Amino acid sequence: MKKNVAVLGATGLVGREVIKILEQRDFPLKELYLFASEKSEGLTIAFKDNNIDVLSDYEGFINKVDIVFSCVEENLAQQIVPKFENNSVVIDNSSAYRLDPGVPLVVPEVNPETIKNHKGIIANPNCSTIQMLVALFPLHKKAKAKRIFVATYQSVSGWGRDAVDELKLEIEHMAMSEEIVKPELQVFPHPIGGNLFPQIGGFNEIGYTKEEMKMVNETRKIFNDNSILVTATCVRVPVYYGHAEAISVEFEKSLSVEEAKEILKSAPGVQLFEKDDEYPVPIYSAQKDDVFVGRVRKDLAFENGLAMWVVADNVRKGAALNAVQIAELL
Repeated sequence: MKKNVAVLGATGLVGREVIKILEQRDFPLKELYLFASEKSEGLTIAFKDNNIDVLSDYEGFINKVDIVFSCVEENLAQQIVPKFENNSVVIDNSSAYRLDPGVPLVVPEVNPETIKNHKGIIANPNCSTIQMLVALFPLHKKAKAKRIFVATYQSVSGWGRDAVDELKLEIEHMAMSEEIVKPELQVFPHPIGGNLFPQIGGFNEIGYTKEEMKMVNETRKIFNDNSILVTATCVRVPVYYGHAEAISVEFEKSLSVEEAKEILKSAPGVQLFEKDDEYPVPIYSAQKDDVFVGRVRKDLAFENGLAMWVVADNVRKGAALNAVQIAELL
């Protein structure tokens, strides 16, 4: 049965990617409504053979849509999403509802069965959490993860279009001068061109950033196991698209490198690089659906541990595709 669908935040990076994926995967769509801020009023976005108007007033289609993709920031999602939940199923990409005990937090390759518990809202996890758990879940099923240590190297597109533009501007300035100059302090707390910094979001009282705590809390909810210990260090790097993660994981049971590779080769949504000197990098993950895993090796700090390198397109699999996969499950 074809569905009436709305995309909130249709002109942002994730919103546009959702629209593209709906077309690419031939989602059973009857009518498509697009919403963005007033500055986008009058724009059109191509979808199949049509140009669809972007509206700045969502009130007119509240009772007309079956599925809503919410691709707006947290504060706006808290205002808008409740207006749709009684008549539609909202798939929310912000962090507004992820830890709400009444809202399923879904990675289709990991916990698809939880969508049946929704009450009008389904949360899409954080991009760095999604790619980590797609890679770890098939190993977790076999040997049960106890501890996860992860360092992420996250592209600027994880922040949004303004951050992509800022990196481009800084690189242009660097090309004209040997000095690393930040033209204007807009998006990030430090220059990002030719630089990196270990802060994504504000700090909590024990020194962890908001992004790092998302990985801790979302992992436990998605795996349905509060005993799993997670430590994350999230780093912003001067890359346009694609997040990378260095992961060490300790299992309850012994799991050899060879066993892990065999499991990952057949894992849904995973593409394994088996050779040590062939590994995934962010630039090659762009516009790809899979989560790419390489450098799988024994972790020297844990008796039952493995280390690996995981890369994915953060806008596509880390946000838009995961949301569309949830809609397909519905």
